[in-house]
Amino acid sequence: MKVATHPGNFHADDVFAIAVIGLVADGPLEILRTRDEALHAAADVRVDVGGRSDPATGDFDHHQKGGAGERPNGIRYASFGLAWRAYGERLAGSADAAAAIDERLVQGVDANDTGQTITESLVAGVRPMTVSGVIAAMNPAWDESLTSAEEDARFGAAVALATRILEGELAGSAAFRRAHDLVHAAIGRADDPRIIELDRNMPWREAVVTTAPDALFVVYPKTDGWGMQAVPKALGAFDNRKDLPAQWAGLTGDELAAVTGVEGAIFCHTARFYASAQTREGITALATLAIDARD
Repeated sequence: MKVATHPGNFHADDVFAIAVIGLVADGPLEILRTRDEALHAAADVRVDVGGRSDPATGDFDHHQKGGAGERPNGIRYASFGLAWRAYGERLAGSADAAAAIDERLVQGVDANDTGQTITESLVAGVRPMTVSGVIAAMNPAWDESLTSAEEDARFGAAVALATRILEGELAGSAAFRRAHDLVHAAIGRADDPRIIELDRNMPWREAVVTTAPDALFVVYPKTDGWGMQAVPKALGAFDNRKDLPAQWAGLTGDELAAVTGVEGAIFCHTARFYASAQTREGITALATLAIDARD
């Protein structure tokens, strides 16, 4: 498959768009970085060039007058978003999974390319590196002279990196869906709805926070014993529905065992969201004590 895009400096939106095309293509891509409109017309797919947005004809550009539309939240589509809108559900396996990756990865890249500010630094002078910044940094420096072949190699390396990032997101999304089903099953079989026991540590927050309103702690086996975590009040929040007792904070080993009366207690985090014990019985005892504690 021949894919045409522009030469010169590349951006995350065209790089990731071509990575998407590569993941759905039947074979390897032949990437043409050119301004030659005849070569554009002869290509199977055009990314960030051509002035059209139509997956049926292989066109994924947003530079035409009026752009290529925007999402309901106002974030405009760039080439990455257009390619993901066309093929994301096929790659991710469901509309929900594709939407989650769009929110987590695609929209930030599109917003950066279309000149929309969606984040604000809380520390003056500090700008966190984004995936768009990582891709941009792979371009030659302003005073670096490269041959066309060397520039194309840089572009190829950027596409390879973007492909690995997308593959990781897709694998993580599939793993998340598997975990979601297992966590729901654990919620359903819990003897005490305030303590959710998993058979291993896995992504549990979304399922527990959104569907288990009584849950306070999640417990699970580890390679060196058992762990427990407090359930946050909301997704992404650091405040918990119930903190571990203040007198446990920062204690380890015998000190924690003495305070709690639980043999085999190992550790309690100073932030009071995590504790561990040697056995299932020990971690269950800690969870029960934490539930009954008044602080």
